[in-house]
Amino acid sequence: MELTTEKDSNYKNLHELSLYDILENINTEDQTVPRAVKQSLTQIEALAAATVEKMKQGGRLFYIGAGTSGRLGVLDASEVPPTFGVTHELVIGIIAGGDIAIRKAVENAEDNIDQAWKDLLNYDINSNDVVVGLAASGITPYVLEGLKAANAAGIITGCVVCNNGSPIALEAQFPVVVIVGPEFLTGSTRMKAGTAQKLVLNMLTTSVMIALGKVKGNKMVDMQLTNSKLHKRGIGIIMQETGADQKTATDLLAKYGSVRQAIDAINHNESQ
Repeated sequence: MELTTEKDSNYKNLHELSLYDILENINTEDQTVPRAVKQSLTQIEALAAATVEKMKQGGRLFYIGAGTSGRLGVLDASEVPPTFGVTHELVIGIIAGGDIAIRKAVENAEDNIDQAWKDLLNYDINSNDVVVGLAASGITPYVLEGLKAANAAGIITGCVVCNNGSPIALEAQFPVVVIVGPEFLTGSTRMKAGTAQKLVLNMLTTSVMIALGKVKGNKMVDMQLTNSKLHKRGIGIIMQETGADQKTATDLLAKYGSVRQAIDAINHNESQ
């Protein structure tokens, strides 16, 4: 198959360009990514809907990937708990080569065809779960074989790839294919392809959490109050949602330690 992500850059002699021209051309390419993602909205919707249904049954969402793709999965998974107040076991990012690969490249990790399933088994993966393979190329052996094993075990599978007709997209039950074309720096898929994957993962987990009731209005009422900024944001949300004054909002947040519970307490008192 032809990998458009590996095609020669549309820009020549990058080393002769001024810094401004380099930045302007990167920015020009980056602007094409959201439009490419838009072409895949129905695919993202299908994957999100399947994930919601499985999570309602007590399932979890797993990302498996290597290199940049794997790191993006770990990043998205790590940001879900503080944003939506869920456990770290609900969305899990697994990267080829283990956690050390988050910071340093692990040689040949992406070529290990058996390791992804072994990694998933460490979490007692089961048919209530969803496994999403992340691979810009769509051919990464670690991801492909992990999806094959998950399918064989009766587990829902999805993927986020950036090439048409890839083995991974063909293997996944709910493929998301975002065609971003050649990179500004030939083959550097941490650029447009990585940006596309980041956008899709943001959309996937945010839409799933909203569908599961983890948002009220447009506010993160279940967020974890882990610092002063978030504590102040929580007070502001309570005031906006209920009309309570700052002291009342502050006192109730201190009492319950939860924006949602503070809002519910005010609404309950008003309804009596």
